[in-house]
Amino acid sequence: MVGGRRFRPGGGFGRQLDEYETRVGVPPPTESPAAASHGGLVDSAVYIRGHRFASPSGLAETYRCLQEQDGAMAWIGLYRPDIEQITSLAREFRLHDLAVEDAINAHQRPKLERYGHTLFVVLRAARYDDLREEVEFSELHLFIGPGFVVTVRHGEAPDLAAVRRRLETEAQMLARGPEAVLYAILDQVVDGYAPVVAGLENDIDEIETQVFGGDPNASRRIYGLSREVIQFQRAARPLLSVLDALADGAGSASADEELRRYLRDVTDHLTQVVERVDGFRHLLQNILTVNATLVSQQQNEEMRSLTAASYSQNEELKKVSSWAAILFAPTLIGTVYGMNFVHMPELNWRFGYLFALLLMLLVCGTLYVIFKRRGWL
Repeated sequence: MVGGRRFRPGGGFGRQLDEYETRVGVPPPTESPAAASHGGLVDSAVYIRGHRFASPSGLAETYRCLQEQDGAMAWIGLYRPDIEQITSLAREFRLHDLAVEDAINAHQRPKLERYGHTLFVVLRAARYDDLREEVEFSELHLFIGPGFVVTVRHGEAPDLAAVRRRLETEAQMLARGPEAVLYAILDQVVDGYAPVVAGLENDIDEIETQVFGGDPNASRRIYGLSREVIQFQRAARPLLSVLDALADGAGSASADEELRRYLRDVTDHLTQVVERVDGFRHLLQNILTVNATLVSQQQNEEMRSLTAASYSQNEELKKVSSWAAILFAPTLIGTVYGMNFVHMPELNWRFGYLFALLLMLLVCGTLYVIFKRRGWL
């Protein structure tokens, strides 16, 4: 409810509201404290001149407190909110239906869009899981407008409670308005990249050890880490454009020079992160090439070993075959003369026995000479 008038976004999200009203029979509720505490509302606070004035327990109470206090700013933090909560926020703060749909569906790239007096920012935070040695990515959506900040998280990172606590101890900074909250959140997201960079660097060092140690699982880990580095690039690199746009005044024309200096510092840190991640990607490509070369060399060595073993086996087989052929000749002759038929002419020959022996020696000697010349023996 804004100025006593009900606001209905157009487009796809407006149709979702119409479907809800048709199904239930009444307009969607704005918010009740019980529903808020049971739903996706993490924290809601109203600030006046940088100090927490109230801590409403629900969205409806936040709206009422914001309307009653001149110069107040509301900071509403949501975690995977349901459609009723997003509906309530869209009606109260006149959020554009395209931005609302992005906040519901998530899976967006880091970007900055301005819809009238409202700024819509998408950030992708990263967190390194030491136990699994993996990088976890989460999405954060921010609606920044006159007198309000709405944060919608779709993951565990970043730790917005820490950002809120830090800003509440710096009332002078928080008094600068919603832009100060945006810059503090940007700083938290970029600072969260540092442990991820350190974790990836440690993983790359371990992979180098695996590659030169001949670990057969190195290739799989290289591919997995390359995929994480690419995802990290997609999270961090587009954020540079967001920061540049904010530095050029896309956030608010009234942003003072102090906030701009604060923003430039965040940009410097992010630039260092992006450069290191780019270096990681090139390094992994080189490691993959080296690993492929080492694997190829190892395969060649194995092929040479197999070839040598096969050659040795062939030589042994030649020797066995040669001796088998040599021994087969006298066996054949002895078998023929051992049949003892009556009408064999050699049986009554005086030199038949001597002839059979000489014939065996002659055949064996001839085969030996042939095999010896061919290198089989």
